This record gives sequence, structure tokens and C-alpha cells, in this order.
Amino acid sequence: MDFVSVIIGSKSDFDTINEAVNILEKFGVKYELIVSSAHRSPKRTVEYVQNAESRGAKVFICGAGMAAHLAGVVASHTVKPVLGVPMPGGALNGMDALHSTVQMPGGIPVGALAIGKAGAKNAAYLAIQILAITNSELNAKLKNDREAMAKAVESDSNKIEVLIKEDEE
Repeated sequence: MDFVSVIIGSKSDFDTINEAVNILEKFGVKYELIVSSAHRSPKRTVEYVQNAESRGAKVFICGAGMAAHLAGVVASHTVKPVLGVPMPGGALNGMDALHSTVQMPGGIPVGALAIGKAGAKNAAYLAIQILAITNSELNAKLKNDREAMAKAVESDSNKIEVLIKEDEE
């Protein structure tokens, strides 16, 4: 069974990463979500990654804050795509997590997304795009979703344009 593995370093990261979960569910993509820390539970993290990969994990989404080594640790134990979502918070409001996620040594890549909820959403979309390379049904869903986004923007614009026109009269 193919699925996306979603790992967060702390329970406090759930509200942010839930944005990714919602998108995976919207597209009908199977996923697992666990809490495992690169620092506080490194053995659990490594064992989970190895087990998840053997059970069909195709992409890993990792959300962590501050030092944010979770995505890097996961990437060091798999050759599957790893997408890192820096969590907001801490003294640097997520900039430290962003730098930790982006600054990976050559040969151990992590796809780094934006800090916070936008990054979580885009991690899910990117995971779905990766899966859609070999899944025409997901590919079609992505195209339909993009069309729906474009229509929503046009609809929003029409509503604003009407309000502006009404103000001019």
C-alpha cells in the first residue's frame, strides 16, 4: 500500500501539519501521522522510517521547529523524497527551523518548504505531485484542483469588482 508518512517532532506541531493532512485527505491519499523527535527519540525515528518504507511509504513529510533536524535524520535513513516543513515559533519564529531544513549536506537532499501552514499545505501538494508521476487518477485530481483554484480567484475578483462598481455609482 502506497502512502505518505507525516512525522512531526512534537505534539505542538500538530495544528500546523494538520494543513497537510487535510489536503492529503481531500485527494484521498493514504497517510500515517506520528510524533517522533530527532533529538528526544532518535531510535524511534530511525526504526519508524525503516519500517514505514518497507510498508510502502513513498514520500516523507517532516515538520519540526527550532533546530529542525527531523527531516535531515529521516533523509539520512531513506532514499525516498523527504519534504521538510519548518515550524513557526521559538525565539526566531521559525527562521532557525528554516535554516536547519534548507542547509543539508550535498547528497542528502531535503525539499524545504515555507515556514508554517503554507509550507505544510505545499508539502502535501508536492507529495501528491510526486505520487501523481505514476498515478493518472491523482494527476487528474491535481489538474482539477488547479482549475478550481483559478475559478475561485476569478470569482473573488468578480465579487470585488462588483463592490467597486457599486461604490462608483
